[in-house]
Amino acid sequence: MCGIVGYIGHREAYPIVLKGLKRLEYRGYDSAGIALYDGTDIKLSKTKGKVLDLEHKLESEISTHGSLGIGHTRWATHGVPNDINSHPHYSNSGDLVIIHNGIIENYGSLKQELISRGYTFKSDTDTEVLVNLIEDVKKNENIKLGKAVQIALNQVIGAYAIAVFDKNKPNEIVVARLGSPLAIGIGEDEFFIASDASPFIEYTKNAIYLEDEEMAVVRRHKGVKIRKIKDDSLVDNYIQTLQLNLEQIEKGGYDHFMLKEIYEQPNAIRDTFRGRLRTDEAIIKMSGVEDNMKKFLNADRIIVVACGTSWHAGLVSEYIFEDLARIPVEVEYASEFRYRNPVITDRDIVIAISQSGETADTLAAIKLAKSKGAFVFGVCNVVGSSISRETHAGAYTHAGPEIGVASTKAFTTQITVLTLIALRLARAKGTISSSEFRHQMIELELIPDKVKKALESDDYVKSIAEIYKNASNFLYLGRGFNFPVALEGALKLKEISYIHAEGYPAAEMKHGPIALIDENMPIVVIATKKGHYEKVVSNIQEIKSRKGKIIGIVTEGDKQVRELADHVIEVPETIESLTPLLTTIPLQLLSYHIALMLGKNVDQPRNLAKAVTVE
Repeated sequence: MCGIVGYIGHREAYPIVLKGLKRLEYRGYDSAGIALYDGTDIKLSKTKGKVLDLEHKLESEISTHGSLGIGHTRWATHGVPNDINSHPHYSNSGDLVIIHNGIIENYGSLKQELISRGYTFKSDTDTEVLVNLIEDVKKNENIKLGKAVQIALNQVIGAYAIAVFDKNKPNEIVVARLGSPLAIGIGEDEFFIASDASPFIEYTKNAIYLEDEEMAVVRRHKGVKIRKIKDDSLVDNYIQTLQLNLEQIEKGGYDHFMLKEIYEQPNAIRDTFRGRLRTDEAIIKMSGVEDNMKKFLNADRIIVVACGTSWHAGLVSEYIFEDLARIPVEVEYASEFRYRNPVITDRDIVIAISQSGETADTLAAIKLAKSKGAFVFGVCNVVGSSISRETHAGAYTHAGPEIGVASTKAFTTQITVLTLIALRLARAKGTISSSEFRHQMIELELIPDKVKKALESDDYVKSIAEIYKNASNFLYLGRGFNFPVALEGALKLKEISYIHAEGYPAAEMKHGPIALIDENMPIVVIATKKGHYEKVVSNIQEIKSRKGKIIGIVTEGDKQVRELADHVIEVPETIESLTPLLTTIPLQLLSYHIALMLGKNVDQPRNLAKAVTVE
């Protein structure tokens, strides 16, 4: 879950590495560090805190000259966040320097073995163990760094993306990956290394994405040579052309990435269905579905595996698939699914959802499902990500980069893709009439403009946030398609404001949570006109009789809930299955404004990172 950056070439490495760390800080921000080689010696600086703290420290601590450098921004796993545990780490001799994203599970036994051979350790990290293991192999076998890395990694159990260099061979960096992403940017007599392409997008559009159990020796004047870690066999370089552009990863005038990404949702949703939703022709065209239509139509059920916000999108899809396509759906936490012995057959479709395409638990669930013969379909945002390569087929969301840790446009674009799939399958199965199919398509095409209109409530939502910013607890209630939205709204508030919040099906309120309701409890109720409206109104009346503070999310023109609620936030009207794309908007804004008023870092909430690439 850490971010790693490296550069070797003809430019000064420091500004490239530092800027890259700032762009990767969404992956971890409890400490940061940089190592530079200036032609004579390694200059290393690291500190607890954010990349900005590192930058201030570097101004007075070391020379920043050098054309080879590596940097790291950390999300702590082994060892508390402090200066010593920060990366990069030296080997005992001081010749090797390493940065690492991942977890070495057998570091304890490796460490004891190294201690018995005379090695000492300054930090509590598994990474310092790894760099000394590499050094021990290199010294004892009298071999080059690349071969030493390969032999050492064959002794390692766990996950990693690493970059390591030897000050005695300053024209190369050795990198490797297993379970954590790693990209190599290819320039003119220069090379870039990073957890994703954002650190080098302004320098090159050409990149190689390492696959699991691959390593590469990156030499400035000789290029990139990739090998399999297990058997040392050579791998052909597959250079991809990046679609990302620099403007997408900047804030664009917004105060925070999260707010920018909330406001990008009309365009993100439109980009997601662009070319797929052909309303004039009354067809939905998705190659990943079309090419595997028989598998979908013959499936006994769909199993959705995901984590966090993606799991909530999966819950929405359960309602959509069953309602439209009449296919049974089960939605599983990937983190639990992988540790069960689930009943899976070759007649099951597994849909894996992940914004980053690198979620470790979801990747493990995919591998489990494939081993049992299931057809696995991926839904992710990042082109070339591990999930997009590991699945049999899939669909990208085309949301553009999401830098804010709390997902917003990922949720709505995932629902958009899943809706398109459900509609296409419903049409193929004949579970939806031609007229209803066209009606659903037209309504989906109108959603971006309706999301834009829902965003107009921002100032009013901000005024509500001012009233409830000091609440200790929140309750979120919804029914049907909007029950998962209640869960997602509660998650957003927890993630960035650190206020305890829970989401429930509205009808479950009286089976326990109603005991919490008093005059100090704000309750957000999703009460759109479509779907169980009268039932939800009854739930609101139960809350009102117990003096709860009601914030209603309602359809434009609603009068009944307005008479009962303390506050109402209107969203445009649409068909029931598409309401989650609208009702989630004010909940995102509410969490954003409350967190901001409480002085929280909305883009980088404590203890969280964007892509959970470790277990």
